[in-house]
Amino acid sequence: IDKYLYAMRLSDETLLDVMARFRREMKNGLSRDFNPTAAVKMLPTFVRSIPDGSEKGDFIALDLGGSYFRILRVKVSHEKKQTVQMESEIYNTPEDIMHGSGTRLFDHVAECLGDFMEKQQIKDKKLPVGFTFSFPCRQSKLDEGFLITWTKRFKASGVEGADVVRLLNKAIKKRGDYDADIMAVVNDTVGTMMTCGFDDQRCEVGLIIGTGTNACYMEEMRHIDLVEGDEGRMCINTEWGAFGDDGSLEDIRTEFDREIDRGSLNPGKQLFEKMVSGLYMGELVRLILVKMAKEGLLFEGRITPELLTKGKFETKHVSAIEKSKEGLNKAKEILTRLGVEPSHEDCIAVQHVCTIVSFRSANLVASTLGAILNQLRDNKGVGRLRTTVGVDGSLYKMHP
Repeated sequence: IDKYLYAMRLSDETLLDVMARFRREMKNGLSRDFNPTAAVKMLPTFVRSIPDGSEKGDFIALDLGGSYFRILRVKVSHEKKQTVQMESEIYNTPEDIMHGSGTRLFDHVAECLGDFMEKQQIKDKKLPVGFTFSFPCRQSKLDEGFLITWTKRFKASGVEGADVVRLLNKAIKKRGDYDADIMAVVNDTVGTMMTCGFDDQRCEVGLIIGTGTNACYMEEMRHIDLVEGDEGRMCINTEWGAFGDDGSLEDIRTEFDREIDRGSLNPGKQLFEKMVSGLYMGELVRLILVKMAKEGLLFEGRITPELLTKGKFETKHVSAIEKSKEGLNKAKEILTRLGVEPSHEDCIAVQHVCTIVSFRSANLVASTLGAILNQLRDNKGVGRLRTTVGVDGSLYKMHP
């Protein structure tokens, strides 16, 4: 298997090279001259500082773009000691809404928000709303965000190029049964950095490894060509999922990565994300297992219709199979459900494939994160950097 998947085993030398490449991409994205053609967009977020922990109030947060659509009510108070009270509700977003019209999508969001406010009995209040929107947006201020391109599972029409805050406000107004003040639209990486920063002042990086992958960090204003002014810092949303979209990772992409890309909603885009994140990891493993079975290396060459079905081998299966104690039993159970009658050797082999795919993912993220940390260290002019990275995402949380 190691020999079979040697292209997925990246040497330290290769990973250091990936780190150097990403550092160059960051520089291009930050530069006025190179940004228009840069794959890694390095988007200014207009978030200028990390919370200091003294913030208080009653807020609503919308979270759209990850594994599920969530609405939260967050109460932060400081009587005696700081307390954060959270209540949240998860809402289903069916595929026909993700792939339908933008109007329908935002009507759905507004409807869920109405339902949530009803349950919380706050329809008569006008609470400030923060909108976590996990897609690349151009911003010139905190309370507007023009969608550059959909990624991951979403492809609603008529939204790319539009201000998502305006679209949501329009949908809320159309209902007329409640009022909401959308104060800010932030990327999920930024939300993660700020949540972590609320507890740890040293946090200056936000990292998501979930359905998709991305990172943000606090950059010096003097390095950000796209925003006027040289004083202080601003959080930059790297949009690193698009790393490689200009061909810079072709030497490490495998036939399986190319096949994933061909079958995706956004071919040619988010190529780094497709090598790393949860939306694609199960499918990568499935494609490898199919090819190995076809070549008689697995399941005595037997291939079932289930094994040939896109999406049947999920990332949660990869996580389950990699658990040290019950992983092999899980492998047997999952493969049996796919109609394969696996031998003990098959189970060990499948577990090994899962490990190689998820190890590659972790190594790639370590490389790009390393580039960001080097940038922070150089910005501060120190030999050793002390910082905190806030991390979130379904894959990060669920994977052993």
